[in-house]
Amino acid sequence: MPPAKGEKAEVFRKNAPAQYTSALFTSHVPAIGAAMDLGKTEEPYWKKVFSGYEWTRQWAKENKPDVVILVYNDHATAFDSSIIPTFVLGTGAEYPVADEGYGPRPVPDVKGYPELAAHIAQSVIQDDFDLTLVNEMVVDHGLTVPLSLVYGELDPEDEWPVKVIPLAVNVVQYPVPSGRRCYELGKALRRALDKWDGPELNVQIWGTGGMSHQLQGPRAGLINEEWDNAFLDHLIADPLGLTDWDHMEYVDEAGSEGIELVDWLIARGAMDDQFQGDAPSVDHRFYHVPASNTAVGHLVMSNPGAPKNAPANTAANTPDQN
Repeated sequence: MPPAKGEKAEVFRKNAPAQYTSALFTSHVPAIGAAMDLGKTEEPYWKKVFSGYEWTRQWAKENKPDVVILVYNDHATAFDSSIIPTFVLGTGAEYPVADEGYGPRPVPDVKGYPELAAHIAQSVIQDDFDLTLVNEMVVDHGLTVPLSLVYGELDPEDEWPVKVIPLAVNVVQYPVPSGRRCYELGKALRRALDKWDGPELNVQIWGTGGMSHQLQGPRAGLINEEWDNAFLDHLIADPLGLTDWDHMEYVDEAGSEGIELVDWLIARGAMDDQFQGDAPSVDHRFYHVPASNTAVGHLVMSNPGAPKNAPANTAANTPDQN
């Protein structure tokens, strides 16, 4: 039964045309992109990082969505101090790769899904989230590095195998949104997907950024392995409880840039178990320090109704603490 007028759905729509199948969470360290672009992935330092994504790349070949809603933060490329939107939904057809000071990464431009993005915008804004809608913008490493980690090295003339709807969250310039606000945006996003009556779609939502790191000041270089893994545990088992952690918890324990992890709550808040469904499966978990000056975290979680096309080799499903 649909909710009464003015009420928000608290159960998910079974057999909806747009199926939210899996959530993927990953760090988006710019040096990871540089290692790929410069052919350094087999060097001993970097091989440990990329080994944690071997399972995911095989999984991605067998579980390709039609569209990825990719949650990330812009790093003063599309947006600077002249305009600081809190939540940006990309509603365009294509997004060029940004020049972040050393030329654009040699990867394909990103193809959008304007029809679904427009539907999401209508639904989420009516669900009381004031999104900024952007038809034209460049995308930086926050969006392209996750795509490269999952889909491998592609040349600029190639195409990513999925369409992407960018969802940029401001976690650079204060004030920043709370974890609770991001979680509630995830729920609004799921309600939007459940209202879609267009073509059948396999949808994934990716939460990116983090994990613990600080780039400046007396604590530059901070990494907190214990806190990072506690965050992963809570994200899996108690995402609603995780929303009680305020932004200073992230800053104190995970560094000034650790606040990027609130982005992960958007993807997690949209999953079935947050709408009275069954708990998702944890298909893959990986953690490694360091990559440059950052802790790398990675999870793949699937809703119960998602197709189960897991790679045969699951040896990478254990955290790497090295």
